[in-house]
Amino acid sequence: MKLQALSALILGALSVESALIAESRLSDVLLQMDTGFSRKEEPIKKISVSYESEPLRKLDQKQRELVDSAWNGISKSYRYNTIKEKLSKYSKHETFRGDSNSVESKFKEQAAFLPGQKLNPSKGKEDKEGEFEVLNNHKFDDYSLRIKKSSPEVLGLDSVNQYTGYLDVNSLGKHFFFWFFESRNDPENDPVILWLNGGPGCSSSTGLLFELGPSGINSTLQPVYNPYSWNSNASVIFLDQPVDVGYSYTEQDAVTNTDDAAVDFYTFLELFFQKFPEYRKNKFHIAGESYAGHYIPRFASEIINRADRSFELTSVLIGNGYTDPKTQDQYIRPMVCGEGGYEQVISDEECKSLERSSKNCERLGGICYNVPTAATCVAADLYCSRLLDPVSKRNINVYDIRRNCTTDLCYDEMEYLSDYLNSDFVKKSVGASESVEFKDCNDRVGLNFFFSGDSRKPFTSYVSELLDNDIPVLIYAGDKDIICNWLGNHAWVLDLEYEHSYDFKRTTLAPWTVDGKEAGQVKNYGGFTFLRIYDAGHMVPFDQPENSLAMVNRWINGDYGLNK
Repeated sequence: MKLQALSALILGALSVESALIAESRLSDVLLQMDTGFSRKEEPIKKISVSYESEPLRKLDQKQRELVDSAWNGISKSYRYNTIKEKLSKYSKHETFRGDSNSVESKFKEQAAFLPGQKLNPSKGKEDKEGEFEVLNNHKFDDYSLRIKKSSPEVLGLDSVNQYTGYLDVNSLGKHFFFWFFESRNDPENDPVILWLNGGPGCSSSTGLLFELGPSGINSTLQPVYNPYSWNSNASVIFLDQPVDVGYSYTEQDAVTNTDDAAVDFYTFLELFFQKFPEYRKNKFHIAGESYAGHYIPRFASEIINRADRSFELTSVLIGNGYTDPKTQDQYIRPMVCGEGGYEQVISDEECKSLERSSKNCERLGGICYNVPTAATCVAADLYCSRLLDPVSKRNINVYDIRRNCTTDLCYDEMEYLSDYLNSDFVKKSVGASESVEFKDCNDRVGLNFFFSGDSRKPFTSYVSELLDNDIPVLIYAGDKDIICNWLGNHAWVLDLEYEHSYDFKRTTLAPWTVDGKEAGQVKNYGGFTFLRIYDAGHMVPFDQPENSLAMVNRWINGDYGLNK
């Protein structure tokens, strides 16, 4: 979630010179413009890319023109006042300084939130003494795990045993928050699931209190019991990552890409299973949605390639994931133009325009895939994010084509959970740092990933690696989502090459039933499954709680065809 709101911020941020030059990550992108800023809503003059360095010099002239066009097509449509309003929320300075001597100095003054910059510390250091048990491991001497057992009756979310705490990266001042709920059924023997939300930059507490956790939060900030919680038959961990998301916080640089995040993720699991060695024998699954389509394949690869790991990975589950951007973005037009099982929601003229734009998006995506630099991948993201413009201008919810979007995140419940988690009572109960302001989604983190080029890169090769190592993979998608829709997810799984891809492609979509009623369509061969879930948007457990629990229970019980 949050991809669309982040796109709007990015489009604005990239129209000013201070937000464009992200030091080494965008060193090939140069800005040519008149000196200083004017108070007259003047756009910047030109953005150009230097193609003198490797690997950018590999691009031919047509490819270079397309990349330059993507940068400049965005910049010319955004004006000074719009940019000032958007950047003032994230910059240390409330006004632009038009008299600076260089682009570099302007960047350092005004864009402290971009990659490579020291964060302006607004979150105090956690007191590690007292109520937390602290664990260390000689293999990870820079890491420690703080953990405390919470009293279930205090918050009333569930009656099961609960634990909260932080993974601390001591030398770097990074602190990752987690919340663990034991199974309602048989925690000694039930599987363990770790849940990740996407963004990038959104808290997994969204999954906890909005989708699949033991309780939701209502408008009076009271917990509402969820009978379809995923901890009905599994113990569930909710991890706020990357750092600076949710209750997690950092005193130095934030993580800017999925590769770096994978190392912290793996270390957390090693220390977690050190604390709870009894769970090492249980089956362990990683699940998530949206940008977790990036996270989960890479994180799972990190696990299986660690020869000295102390636990085993059983499977992964990815819901409405963003895994193959070049392929998936080609299916935004079909989804909004009536070819995805729902009526057309934009005009015929806009559908024709989207068809042309989608071809350019695919070309830019191919350039990013073949020459994966920040200059090429950010250009692709800038251009392709505009495919959603016809939908957004109508206030259609990009996470659910059936709904309108009236707030930043389109769901009132997101505001309820933020208010709840920002209350002093809740912070004290879970041991969160008092000075941390909980944010369901942190745009600064999202921008970091965006400017590193991470968000446009494919992660399908890691899915192939998992399957070829006999790790089952479930790709499920609510069929009313627009932004990471079922058509695009179905397309990339059909294109995926792995040992049994021929056999998988030969299977057909078959009816998927829950309690005797058709609830979707399923395609399966061996340990690889694609599931379309009817009448669900981007957040399947929110829209179809009963059916999502049926899916999970079948999967974690080894029914990879989801038929029993």
